[in-house]
Amino acid sequence: MEEKTTSRELRIQKKIIDSETHVFRSVFPGQTNHHNTMFGGAVLYLMDEIAFMTATRFCRKPLVTVSSDKIDFTQPIPAGTLVEFIGKVSRVGRTSLDVQVEVFVESMYRDGREKAITGTFTLVAINENKRPVPVLEDIE
Repeated sequence: MEEKTTSRELRIQKKIIDSETHVFRSVFPGQTNHHNTMFGGAVLYLMDEIAFMTATRFCRKPLVTVSSDKIDFTQPIPAGTLVEFIGKVSRVGRTSLDVQVEVFVESMYRDGREKAITGTFTLVAINENKRPVPVLEDIE
């Protein structure tokens, strides 16, 4: 039994690594607020999209977002910067999974980057009737 569990865990770990998603965006003035920083709602939209892409790459099933956990905005994202979104599966349940999304900001004209935002999104796999289904039924 332990061998099967170990093999399953290894397959899950490989799926987690293979589904890690990186997306880059540049921030233009039309995406910013009166402080010349990216709208928080626009960042949340993109974070949810990255979480969806990551989860889809992990399980290849239809998914819906059911919640987002605490989102920490620690650095502003000014216009004229580059932003990297990184999504990684952090928990796999029976019908749901969590994706942690980290957002990094960097200048277009200087080296270095800083983590600006982190948050976790929970998604549920669904069938054609929009009912929850196992995330990984094919990996048992």
